[in-house]
Amino acid sequence: MKLTFLGTGTSVGVPTIGCSCKVCRSNDPHDKRLRCSAMVETDHTRLLIDTGPDFRQQMLAQEFRKIDAVLLTHIHYDHVGGIDDLRPFCQFGEINVYADNDTCDGLMHTVPYCFAEKRYPGVPAIHLNRLTHYRLLQVNELQVVPFVVYHGRKPITAFRIGPLAYITDMKTIEESEFAFLQNVDTLVVNALRFYPTHHAHQDVADAVAFAQRVGARQTWLIHSCHDIGLHEEVNRLLPQNIQLAYDGQVVELP
Repeated sequence: MKLTFLGTGTSVGVPTIGCSCKVCRSNDPHDKRLRCSAMVETDHTRLLIDTGPDFRQQMLAQEFRKIDAVLLTHIHYDHVGGIDDLRPFCQFGEINVYADNDTCDGLMHTVPYCFAEKRYPGVPAIHLNRLTHYRLLQVNELQVVPFVVYHGRKPITAFRIGPLAYITDMKTIEESEFAFLQNVDTLVVNALRFYPTHHAHQDVADAVAFAQRVGARQTWLIHSCHDIGLHEEVNRLLPQNIQLAYDGQVVELP
């Protein structure tokens, strides 16, 4: 099983339009961050986590093959804005999209043509599934358990996929949710920047403390903005088992 980071940036991406900071001017490809999305693959199964507005660009760099399921964390545009770009993959058949009630309702409002009774030709063939938190979701040989974290006051969905836990846009987590993080090998979690703190996102110190509590073998930090600093410099400041991920990075999972 492997994990591919399709995008590791925050809602406006890096470089940020109109900014001339050293990160936005960097020529290091590790400092170029599209909006957050990831892909989990085996020889037989492909899962996507979020389809942001950069989804088309991200998938042009990937092998064209069937998508078995799309897992959505929440309805914010930087995580679902590319849902229409699933349409080329519908030649393999209808695509199952799994999301909580709030996200499903939001999609039916923002892209209603995808779910109309009479759809015009070319509309993505999407089967929208309302997931239940904590209930096991089986996608071929992969077992997915959705659980809850808080994006400010907003409850959103995190995913445990075998040895992997994927969490984005978290500020806090209730004590009961740590049950779903036991024996995690690879943790992916958001870290917006070092400072100032944000009302709805973890900063780096929050993310490091959380990662150390979870105790995964390796933690990768995502959803980072230009304020975090240069990729190479930040990783030198972090523990070896807690590092910034980068766009296009592939991680082999046990």
